[in-house]
Amino acid sequence: MKLLRVIIVLAVGVVLAGCASVDTPSRNSAFDPAMVPSAAFGAGQPVFSEAMPSFRVEEINVLVPSALIVSEENVYYPRGDIVWRGEPYGDRHAQVKAIFDEALARGTADMQGEVPVILDVTIERFHGLTEKTRYTVGGIHSIRFTLAVRDAETGLLLEEPRSVKADLKGFGGQRAINAEQQGQTQKVRITDHLAQVIQDELRQPEGFENPKLGLMQLLNNTF
Repeated sequence: MKLLRVIIVLAVGVVLAGCASVDTPSRNSAFDPAMVPSAAFGAGQPVFSEAMPSFRVEEINVLVPSALIVSEENVYYPRGDIVWRGEPYGDRHAQVKAIFDEALARGTADMQGEVPVILDVTIERFHGLTEKTRYTVGGIHSIRFTLAVRDAETGLLLEEPRSVKADLKGFGGQRAINAEQQGQTQKVRITDHLAQVIQDELRQPEGFENPKLGLMQLLNNTF
């Protein structure tokens, strides 16, 4: 009887272990075309090949959708998709695109791998700090974008498109003033940060690891 119970326990353990392995997410897992809109594939194109570890970036396409709502409210937690005060008032969509263009070009400049690729980047959220937040308590630069990697020769996806969260601690009060005097403006810090983010996404197995920045990060991402 004891032997039977031991066999049953072992069998259940094997089954559970098998289930756990199936549910474990991975950037290199098999790609399900149903997870991506059909427009991402040309007619008759096959499912993308396995992800390669060594890329050479040939082209970067940055899209800041016009549908993203800009907020110019000078409050602690403004509602909107784009909140940007690091430059004079103007076309915020164009300003955000310029930041990404520079950051991604810089971050991929030394990538001379074997696989030529095209990066398609779509901005989902770009929250800098408002004047009220920057000159008091500080906050979180909340940034999110979708990244798709395509083969430069065939145009086929090499990896499943993924949403990247790239938050950065935003300075406040005297620290913000000191940073500004040293040339570390919001724009400089965010550009440097995004250059590192894209390197991690293309070189690290698990991509960029979004930092845990506490309650303020949670509140900022709620609005």
